[in-house]
Order: sequence, then C-alpha cells, then structure tokens
Amino acid sequence: MPALTRASRHRAGGSLGAPFRLFWAGEAVSLLGTSTSAVFVPIVAVVSLHATPGTMGLLTACAWLPWLVVGLPAGAWVDRLQPRTVMVVADLVAATSAATVPAAWLLDRLTIAQLVVVAFVGGTCTVFFRSAYPRLVSVVVAEQEVATAYGRLTGTASFMQVAGPGLAGTLLTVLQAAAGVALDAVSFLVSAACLRRMPRSAPDPAPATPLSTRIASGLRTTLHDPFLRFGTLMGGASNFGLTGYQTLLVLFLVRQLQLTSALVGFLLALGSVGGVVGAVLAPRVASRVGAARALRVGQVVGGPVALLIPLAVATNGAVARALVVTGLFGVGLGVVGANVVRSAFNQRYVPDSIRARLVTSSAVLNYGTMPLAAVASGWLGTAYGLVTAMTVMAGVHAVACVSVLLGPYRAGRDLPTGRVTVR
Repeated sequence: MPALTRASRHRAGGSLGAPFRLFWAGEAVSLLGTSTSAVFVPIVAVVSLHATPGTMGLLTACAWLPWLVVGLPAGAWVDRLQPRTVMVVADLVAATSAATVPAAWLLDRLTIAQLVVVAFVGGTCTVFFRSAYPRLVSVVVAEQEVATAYGRLTGTASFMQVAGPGLAGTLLTVLQAAAGVALDAVSFLVSAACLRRMPRSAPDPAPATPLSTRIASGLRTTLHDPFLRFGTLMGGASNFGLTGYQTLLVLFLVRQLQLTSALVGFLLALGSVGGVVGAVLAPRVASRVGAARALRVGQVVGGPVALLIPLAVATNGAVARALVVTGLFGVGLGVVGANVVRSAFNQRYVPDSIRARLVTSSAVLNYGTMPLAAVASGWLGTAYGLVTAMTVMAGVHAVACVSVLLGPYRAGRDLPTGRVTVR
C-alpha cells in the first residue's frame, strides 16, 4: 500500500478507518494467543517440569532482559525503518520460536532451558514490535482520534487478558499446557498477515545521524522532561513490584492455595476483567474530570489493592479465591486505566520523528526493572517463602503507585497540551 501521512488522513477524513480496524484485529488475535501462553508456559514449568521459585524468576527475567540488552539501539534503529516491516519480522520470528515448544513436547524433549530461550527470543521480538508500534498507530490514526484508538487498543488488550486465561483454563481440561502454546504461534502469524496490509509511513525527512547520537537524544529528552521522567521512574518501580509477584503467582496459586490448573486460568480471567473496565472507563473519566485527575485516581486505586493477593493465604476456600480475584481486578482497573490516559498523553506529547527512540528510552528505564524483579522475587521466594516474597513485591507496587501524589502529576485537572522539547 502507498505511504500515508497524517496530513493526507486529515484530508481524506481517515480517522479510525479500515487500516486501523485491520491493525486492531491483528492485535486482538495476537494478544489472545499471548495471554493464553502466559498461562500455559508457567503451568508447563510448574506442573510438568517442577520449577522452583528461582526457576520461575529466571524464566520471567529472560522475557524482559531484552529491554536492557537491545532496547536503546532498537529504538534508534526503528526510527529509521518502516514500522510495518519491523513488526511483521518480529511476529514471524516470535511465531517460529513459540512453535518449538509444542514440537519439543511432542518429542518428549521439552526442558526449562528451552523455555528460557523461547522467553528471551520472544522478549527480543517484543522490544522491536513495541518500538515500532506507536509510529504505526500515528500512520493509521488521525491525531484527534489518538485517545480513542489507544482506548480501544488497550481495552482489547485487557479483554484478551480476560479471554486468554479463560480459554487456557478451558483448554487445559482437554489438552496439555505445552500443546496450547501452539495457539500463540498461530496468533503471531495472523498478526503478521494483518500488518502486511498496513500502509507504509512517509519517509523520515530528517538527516541521518549516528546511532549513538539518536540514543543519547532519546535518553536526554526522557530524563529532562518532568512528566516523561516521573512517569518512567514511577512505572519502573511499579513494574518491579508487579513483575515480582506475578512471577510467583501461578506457583502461589498451585502450591500454596492448592488450585487446579483449570481453576488458576478461571481466576486469572475473572481478575483480568478489571483491566477491561479500566480501559473502557479511562477515556470517559479523563474527558469528564481531566486527564491528570483520572491518572491520579487510577494509580491510587491500582496500588494497595495488590496486597489482597498474598493475604489470601490467611483464609481458605471461596474467601481466598475472592481475595485473589479482587486484588487482580483492582490492579487491572487502576493500572490499565492510568496507562490508557498516559499512553494517549505520550502519543500527543512526543513528536513522530523521535517517538520510537523515546518509547524505547522510557521502556529501557521502565521495563529494565522487570528482569531484576523476577530474579529478586525468585530469590525471596526461595529464601523466605512464596507468601513473604509476594507481600514484599505487592508492597513495592503499592508504594510506587501512590507516589503519583508527589510528582508532577499530583495537581491540576489536565496534562500539558504542548509537545516535549527534544534535547
């Protein structure tokens, strides 16, 4: 398809038209596969391969380590490439990697080592895919529709986080978890097919600059702007806590609460409904009370409620399950809602020409805490037990979320309407 600029979309009245709907559909299928795999892989590790807390920490760490290893250069490279091409290649590599899991399982050769490699490859593909993602959105969505588009995309992501565990729980009654990972491989292929039909972005008119200069520019801009800096640091601390307790969540549910694999999937699905509600409500709340206020409310709601999850061990039966679901629901409601507001703000606040490098600069600082959290969580779980490890990590997340009341987002009705100053 021909290149499409934002100006031409305005003349054509493109808005949320056919290209966005196709992009949206591909994302939905891919996210469904990924969210089922997010249940299947830990269950394979815990139930079939008898993983320890340390092993689960390693597995999660390898999924996020690529942000530290290739995150900064990836953002600078992607700024000079067609986002559509980058995303298609990432999908195809991820599909091939995921397909090796059911293949090895059929041959009775599946090991923790292979799961670790697959996690690292998949994480690397995610770095490149997510680096290009905002630029492609800016190609297919008119500027005045960005908030609506991100609301739909984030809402779909949250819905698939509900549907995925539910589907995984259902499938676990009829097939082995390793075989279910094949769904993830197929979903990546569907995403690639949809992306192949996306329009190309207009060539970048900016003169070529050295890779190191583009990386440094992204880091300087992120660290000097108070809104980007605080959002990145707050997100990094929150992600440390979230990743920490999520690393051990399946292990906690299976071994501490003695739940079946199917019931684990069902509870994760119920808890994820909060993310759907948060994504749907966030644009409306932001429109009514202001984006800054909506962001503060979301962070405060989605923080302390995480502590209900490890508290479930003090009860049993239906009460314990209700506490888990309530904790997961509250985290999803607040965090996803706040992320929708912040994503729409960042999309408007950051110029297209540096978006990929700023996305990855923020992501390296933001997601870079996640492999560290996984390792720390695995160590805490081994040394002090699952309940202690999950309580500490949920507490870190809660404090990080509440810190929104101290930073540049702490006051005012709305967020800035201008653009960030590129450094």
